[in-house]
Amino acid sequence: HETSISRSVVEQIANAHGNVPPAFNVHPKLQQLLQKRVEMGREGGIDWGFGELLAFGSLILEGKPVRLAGQDSRRGTFVQRHAVFHDRMNGQEWMPLRNLAAGQAKFYVYDSLLSEYAAMGFEYGYSVEDQNALVLWEAQFGDFANGAQTVVDEFISSALQKWGERSSLVLLLPHGYEGQGPDHSSARIERYLQLCAEQNMTVAQPASPANYFHLLRWHMKNPARRPLIVFTPKSMLRLKAAASALSDFTSGHFQPVIGDDSVQNASRVIFCSGKIYHDLVAERTKLGETGTAIVRVELLYP
Repeated sequence: HETSISRSVVEQIANAHGNVPPAFNVHPKLQQLLQKRVEMGREGGIDWGFGELLAFGSLILEGKPVRLAGQDSRRGTFVQRHAVFHDRMNGQEWMPLRNLAAGQAKFYVYDSLLSEYAAMGFEYGYSVEDQNALVLWEAQFGDFANGAQTVVDEFISSALQKWGERSSLVLLLPHGYEGQGPDHSSARIERYLQLCAEQNMTVAQPASPANYFHLLRWHMKNPARRPLIVFTPKSMLRLKAAASALSDFTSGHFQPVIGDDSVQNASRVIFCSGKIYHDLVAERTKLGETGTAIVRVELLYP
């Protein structure tokens, strides 16, 4: 499926972030963020948060509604998304993605209540009823999906086989062993892989904003409607090495596996997934090692 977008669409979405309503008082720190997004639309170096907004915005412009809910999804748990801005004087709200073009599809983003079971269950139902919408439920930390494990077991993993019920719900589960103790470290990738069978869902861990962008767009264009589990980053959100070039959005498609074209005649190949790729590349550079190729496995199932 063709998932790239034109440069003009990238700039249209970026420019919407610079088009602040008259007399709207943006916090100075967030003004810098808005300006950076306008620049990223022209120069590249696109980070995770803006890569995601490009996926949302491009789908909205193509007539597909986008709906995201989670415990801190409007801002983003790691202050990376900022899909909603507030006037610092009167609290009025402004959402750039609601102001892209006349006749665009709707964009909804909600901070949900502190019940993963209720919130994920609702979004699952919404995704069954509206097959045209990109519907996402985001965990504050990946392991918080524990609170909705019955929804995952009974519906997300098996409703197609049991009842012929099709859902394309996306679960966004922040994951990364960043030394935060027993909670918040692991999104329990192994649990989802244990539930995988008969191509019942897609499980992915992209290591770049562009591949995440293409994954979300591919998911919406895939006629085989099935849930998508995405293990999303934490420390990688602002890692310069993990940023994507503008050309990665205006060409290409989702890559299930990304080879390593920086190494010729490798004597060793390491397969890895997610954040550890960037750690390994940094270590390889530090050691001056030239014989090891590092290959990213971005699609874990199918």
